[in-house]
Amino acid sequence: MLQATVKLCCGIAHDHLRRLPGLKITAIEAIQKDVRGLVVRGSPHLPSKICYIQRLMGKETEPAGHISPSQFSSMDLSYITQGERALQQALSILQQHTSWQAETMLDAGPTVSSATLPGLGKVFRAEVVLAVPVARLHQELFERIEQMPQWNPTLSRVKVLQRVGTDTLVTHEVTAPSPGNLVGQRDFVSVRHRGRRETAVYLVGTATHIEPLPLQEGCIRAESQLSCIILQPLAGDPDCTHFTWLLSMDLKASATVLLGGWIPMSVINRVLPQSQADFIKHLRRHLSATA
Repeated sequence: MLQATVKLCCGIAHDHLRRLPGLKITAIEAIQKDVRGLVVRGSPHLPSKICYIQRLMGKETEPAGHISPSQFSSMDLSYITQGERALQQALSILQQHTSWQAETMLDAGPTVSSATLPGLGKVFRAEVVLAVPVARLHQELFERIEQMPQWNPTLSRVKVLQRVGTDTLVTHEVTAPSPGNLVGQRDFVSVRHRGRRETAVYLVGTATHIEPLPLQEGCIRAESQLSCIILQPLAGDPDCTHFTWLLSMDLKASATVLLGGWIPMSVINRVLPQSQADFIKHLRRHLSATA
């Protein structure tokens, strides 16, 4: 398919053909389809193919509503690739893994279960029904992500470092200091990406690197191996949302050891599901207060 696309681009590189809008739009649509396919598959040749197509196409304006590959640098494309890979990984887990072990929670809240998966270790799955539509949750958790610390006291800062197109963000999050917190303060640099499948919205996150971003004083740089929130309209009641959250994190316990502390794995495995329950509790309170 890509070879056919390149041939089409070569054709419209000639001036007399470049002026034919129908052919140009066809070429752009073909490029868009190929690029998205390469992103999903994580092709290592994506940046070079984009550069080649750019040289053939030039820097002209694309039709409204289309995303042109020429808008993205190779670094931008790598962020999109990371987000798409995280989404595919989450979809694979949801489709293929059906055996989850229930976690005992101290506080009443969402149902939380866990499973140990290859390459990720322990993954926690929280599920709850929230009495708000998908669109409202989508807005709070993606569009208004920088405002999260206003209603979630476990965060002190969320900053969008970069926006890539309309569906991908690079963010920096810093947890809030808390007396008696055995884990201590952490910060995260993440790619956040949204996708849609039928009526469901998927909000995924995974660790990334961006330069220059110095380490925060008093914080340990942890990594989100996989975070995926799935928002689905509740069957029979579109004003309610079935909220599912897959979470796997590396809290860098070894770094804590080097700093003079030690976090048993049993504590980490307790902290993560409790953090999911706390997040949902704060989210519910915020949604209720702003209804």
